[in-house]
Amino acid sequence: MPTAPDPAATSLSGTSLSGTSLSGTSPSGLPGHREAEPGANDGGRRRSPRPRWGAADLSYIAVFAALIAAFSLIPGIPLAAGVPITLQTLAVILTGMVLGPARGAAAAGLYVAAGLAGLPVFSGFTSGIGVLARPSAGYLLSFPLAALLVGLLVRVLLSRIRRARFAVLFTAGLGTSFLVVHPLGIAGLMLNAKLSFPAALTADIAFWPGDVLKNLAAAAVAVSVFAAFPKLAPAAKPRPKQAHGA
Repeated sequence: MPTAPDPAATSLSGTSLSGTSLSGTSPSGLPGHREAEPGANDGGRRRSPRPRWGAADLSYIAVFAALIAAFSLIPGIPLAAGVPITLQTLAVILTGMVLGPARGAAAAGLYVAAGLAGLPVFSGFTSGIGVLARPSAGYLLSFPLAALLVGLLVRVLLSRIRRARFAVLFTAGLGTSFLVVHPLGIAGLMLNAKLSFPAALTADIAFWPGDVLKNLAAAAVAVSVFAAFPKLAPAAKPRPKQAHGA
């Protein structure tokens, strides 16, 4: 006696419970088509097509490199060691504070590279490879590293300390000066000016009072910039929520 076909069997033979044809046809109508799962072909990581630095970042780098050059061309105070007191370090420290480590170092590096390439952007409208033989070479070469370090310190400290922003910026700037700028400057004096370490250190001490004033000014300007442009300020890390007892 013939029996009626089982509706459930008919349904399962043509369509799965998820709505996908068992014969190899997907709901999209393409035989054997499967939608790619996110991250299936890139090791589970989505690659962003956006470049790391955009046009705005490159503009910031160019503008602050020009700022360092402008501060360098202001006539300095000559000293006996052959290294004048200028406003270069103020601009370099400010650049690292505002732009952060990577962009700050890039701006300072662009300034140094432009001067070595022949543009008269160094102190006294000088330029060229020959400046590396002068007593001030150590201070000059410290600029990219100083911008990098102060940028790192500012980002780390301001992300954790919500108050006393001026004090944090000043401490980061002055610490960078004594950790990077002055040691490399002393090395340049010893190498190019043929000074002993005590003599080079004595010559470098003449820059210390001005360095304190320049870092105070850089911190004050950076605080004003962060207040006017909050997006440039480092984001504070959220405080962990404290568990409350029952």
